[in-house]
Amino acid sequence: MRLVLSLLLCMSALLADGIPREEYKNRRTQLRKSLDGVMVLFGAEEPEDLHVSFFEESNFLYLSGWREPGAVMMLTPKEEILFLPPRNQHTETFTGHKTSADDPGVIQKTGFDKVLPYAAIESTFLKLIETSSRLYTLADDRQAQKLKSFAVLHESSDAGKAIAALRMIKSPAEIELITKTTEISVQAHLAAWKALKSGMYEYQVAAVMTNAYFERGCERSAYAPIVGSGPNSIVLHYMSNHRRIDSGEVVLMDVGAECSDYATDITRTVPANGKFTDRQREIYNIVLGAQKAAIAAIKPGVRVRGEAPSLQQIARDYINTHGKDLHGDSLGKYFTHGLSHHVGLDVHDPSNDPNDTLRPGMIITIEPGVYIPEENIGVRIEDTLLVTENGSKNLSGGLPREAAEIEKLVGK
Repeated sequence: MRLVLSLLLCMSALLADGIPREEYKNRRTQLRKSLDGVMVLFGAEEPEDLHVSFFEESNFLYLSGWREPGAVMMLTPKEEILFLPPRNQHTETFTGHKTSADDPGVIQKTGFDKVLPYAAIESTFLKLIETSSRLYTLADDRQAQKLKSFAVLHESSDAGKAIAALRMIKSPAEIELITKTTEISVQAHLAAWKALKSGMYEYQVAAVMTNAYFERGCERSAYAPIVGSGPNSIVLHYMSNHRRIDSGEVVLMDVGAECSDYATDITRTVPANGKFTDRQREIYNIVLGAQKAAIAAIKPGVRVRGEAPSLQQIARDYINTHGKDLHGDSLGKYFTHGLSHHVGLDVHDPSNDPNDTLRPGMIITIEPGVYIPEENIGVRIEDTLLVTENGSKNLSGGLPREAAEIEKLVGK
């Protein structure tokens, strides 16, 4: 019985983040097959700013599942090595116990074939680079610069591109986690709709939403919540959330959680007093029509942007052929941003080629918008979707999009 309990506890620890330990190892194995040199990745450092929590660099996390600061990994076609910093008793007084390379069971805990102390980084690197012609590092990794100076005659490649090729296609475990995050975020939006009243402040609405997903176990917002009312609804990445919401305005809510490391991205635009004006409803329905047209066209082989008929062009054409501004001009010029991006560990997950075609297992957003400064009307409707073998599945489809359905729920 004691042995069974120990095994169950061990399995629980390995699966605590929702990704099996073996999946991380398989990712490294798959990546190593594509390398013709040495890849060096530095994990995130312990933050010195007390306003910031520690979160692992997403590429490092994707390959390791490791969540302690200061780690480094080296990958070659034949080896995988994790380097851990020495323990610091003073720091641990403030931030808790850390794992060192000398700890018993460190191989099992990390899942790496070899774990070495941080002090062995340079000597190990010099040995590995002797028989390699290429060095892979992240393009913006300042810590890798010293190692690069030891390999000035070697070709350099962006490690991010090689890792992005894997990250673009989500595993079943990742899809499950993103689905969970999205469903929790849907509940956060519904809670905000119920609470919304004219006279509230934008930050009060944001607080309702963040509280909803923190209470459900999510660790942080996937991005700073955007709650823009009236004139703020036309500001694409408005994040101040300090304005008082007045009756008769629209409120654009672009808010998503991050749960078990995985993000989502959802936007709805709702009437502050529970009822769209005729003009607001007209603009809203145009944006909704554009989104529906783009979603209907999702399938493997289709391009998000670039050569027509891309999803971006489908949405823009719809907006341009439906409705006018106050001067009789088409509305396409008020659609001022991209239609889509990948979602995963990062809310803007990496992709190698923005003009590449869709493949099953990708998770993307579809988010057309129309922002008319002259009328203080900004409308964006955004959902997170899984690309399937034959089309797509709307992971945030539980959040109503039709204007009449929204009106039934706001302030109720």
